[in-house]
Amino acid sequence: MARPADDQTSFFGDEAPPAAEVPSGQVPANRPLAARMRPRRLGEIAGQRHILKEGNLLPRLIASNRFGSLLFYGPPGCGKTSLAEVIARETKSRFVRVNAVMSNVAELREILASARRQPVAGTILFIDELHRFNKSQQDLLLPDVEEGTVRLIGATTHNPGFYVNPPLLSRSHLFRLEPLATDEVAGVLRQALTDEERGLGTRGHTAEDKVLTALAVLCDGDLRRALNALEVIALSLPERAAITEQELELFARERRIRYDSDEDEHYDTISAFIKSCRGSDPDAAMYWLAKMLAGGEDPRFIARRLVILASEDVGLADPQALPLTVAAHHACDFIGLPEAELTLGHATLYIATAPKSNSATLALAEAHRVLKEQPVQPVPLPLRDKSGAASKQAGHGKGYLYAHDFPENISGQAYLEKPLTLYTPKTAGWEAKIADRLARWQALRAKEPKL
Repeated sequence: MARPADDQTSFFGDEAPPAAEVPSGQVPANRPLAARMRPRRLGEIAGQRHILKEGNLLPRLIASNRFGSLLFYGPPGCGKTSLAEVIARETKSRFVRVNAVMSNVAELREILASARRQPVAGTILFIDELHRFNKSQQDLLLPDVEEGTVRLIGATTHNPGFYVNPPLLSRSHLFRLEPLATDEVAGVLRQALTDEERGLGTRGHTAEDKVLTALAVLCDGDLRRALNALEVIALSLPERAAITEQELELFARERRIRYDSDEDEHYDTISAFIKSCRGSDPDAAMYWLAKMLAGGEDPRFIARRLVILASEDVGLADPQALPLTVAAHHACDFIGLPEAELTLGHATLYIATAPKSNSATLALAEAHRVLKEQPVQPVPLPLRDKSGAASKQAGHGKGYLYAHDFPENISGQAYLEKPLTLYTPKTAGWEAKIADRLARWQALRAKEPKL
């Protein structure tokens, strides 16, 4: 939680103080390596060239010190906090950090009141995990953000469009940060290994480039995780020992895929899985399936999506897709993991390699459109239920032609008062036969009386 510091022009809480306040060689050694290696200026930030390249909007805003509120959206360990601290240093602003998990309305009120008492200091209020603030907490920030009392920098791993109030979002510049590339992470690891002031340089460890690259790969673009892993590995070895691939084996066995159930990673990955199946790419579909399973996704959720795909995207091109995926869903219930992974793999490959048709989806959508835009058609008298004396007296069912009395069950009877064409068969898989059958039936209907 933040501690207001009315007598300071710059305040960095429990994180790194401004570089000017830390005499060379006196970085606290008890702080984690990831904290010690935080960038001190904009040029030291790894990656994010898409927003930090010279001439881009964010560097120009920082250089002019005329920015308002900023929102940084990206995965863990991509540099959101580091970027906020660098901005405060380069603009010589008072910096107050709040973690949304630990903060409350009373603390926010105190911080905002302190900022009003120090308008010259130019307070930057950094809120980590902004998405965890509820609506009332976010609304509390609005007046001071709008007046410029504080400049908000919010960091979130979640899509701000879903978790940040629209009024606050509209008053902020949104920047999306990406996971760091493998070579970018490996470069920082090399720097940390040799830096004697802030890194591990005094321990004298060595490591081949391929070892640092392998460690970077294992950390999925999360620089904080990579630095912490490097520190753990280094401290487990005698000084001046070489860090080899053997030291990475334990870390590799404990590696966890970045996958947050019910959050952005969940929705993005299932979206990629669905689109890979729809696009008939079994390799991509199996990759995303494996990622979801490794991340702890509920297998029944995946099975339900496969059932939907069977009707939405395979449809009549392969009528066996639906019963197969329904069977897979039932199997997940009574088999359970890990064996149910095989069932999901079976169903995924079937859907991904099946011929595709969305004709059922389109036909239903067209029927809904017609019902919405045109008068509702009455049921023709020959098709109405004739049960009961009153129905018979009204002529219900009179003139109905029993389809089985005619060749191929085609009587020529009209089943709508105003004919409509809602279903257009496609020519993939089994549906090609349906298209031929419907064309033949159309010719038969033309020969029969329209009743």
